[in-house]
Amino acid sequence: MALYLFVTIIAFIVNFVLIVPFINFLYKLKMQRQNQETRDAFNKPTPIFDHFHKHKQGIPVGGGILIVITTLVLFILSLLLFIVLRRPIQSNYPAIFSEAKIIIFSLLSFSLLGIYDDIKKIFILPKQQHIGLRLRHKLIIEIILASIIAFWLFNDLKIDFVHIPFFGVIKLYYFYIIFAVFVIVAFANAVNITDGLDGLSSGVLMIALMSFWAVARSIVDVPTSLFIGVWLGGIIAFLYFNIFPARIMLGDAGALAFGATFAVVGLTLGKPFSLLIIGGLFVVEIGSSLIQLVGKKFYKSKIFPVSPFHLWLQLKGWPEPKIVMRFWLMSILLSIFGLMVAFMK
Repeated sequence: MALYLFVTIIAFIVNFVLIVPFINFLYKLKMQRQNQETRDAFNKPTPIFDHFHKHKQGIPVGGGILIVITTLVLFILSLLLFIVLRRPIQSNYPAIFSEAKIIIFSLLSFSLLGIYDDIKKIFILPKQQHIGLRLRHKLIIEIILASIIAFWLFNDLKIDFVHIPFFGVIKLYYFYIIFAVFVIVAFANAVNITDGLDGLSSGVLMIALMSFWAVARSIVDVPTSLFIGVWLGGIIAFLYFNIFPARIMLGDAGALAFGATFAVVGLTLGKPFSLLIIGGLFVVEIGSSLIQLVGKKFYKSKIFPVSPFHLWLQLKGWPEPKIVMRFWLMSILLSIFGLMVAFMK
């Protein structure tokens, strides 16, 4: 366990040293949040969102890029360190390097999609009526990437089942690919939607990953344990600069990548049911947004005054730090409950 804690500390130090120069670099590139009218999926103005987020104008966007790069580099180096030290790289799967390949591809591919979306938001479409990639275009690309990942989970790691406490193992066979695609795309967008307040998504993700780290260590899965350890170090360093008032934001480059990879970690550990509990706040956030979209699409009216859930709390008068802190507390409780479920037979 000491070696995993060591890589987490190293990851924290590396990111903490690099993040201030990286923030300055983003300022030079003018990768900053723009003061412009945002639009929803139906190209309608979102004045409530604009009202509560106008003070974030000028904050650098793209902090996730640094975390993705350092996490990938340090993860690969830590695997090489295990090989050099002749430490056994144990895993639940015979295809150990396929497990690492899936994790690396998940983080990198969704990050590249997010980078493209961030660049398009800031530099290409600042005066047009929609922001970034259109929802349907983004979803198509996400589904393609998630399908590749899901196929590898099914074909390379031979995962074709889900474990539900008290009901046991349920074989899904080829339907597992569809299930995995849905989970990955859902969490990619859930974390992206949650990334609206300073320290919200990164703090909740940090807490949730600690739970999955405990699961990974309990089943002695070295690749996933190393990856989570490195990833956590980067997120903690980022969170130091992301808490209110934020000096840097994740952007889609980080939020999409982190959400998709979080789902992949839950799937590789064989705990999709616990994933829904441990990541419960992400589920609430995307659930409220999805219900709102359905209401606008089919009933031509809002179901809620505003969505997602954290924005509704702002509308009710809750200050931003209060919302974030209480989300963190709820995440701790959900993580404890999710861990309990994960260890049930």
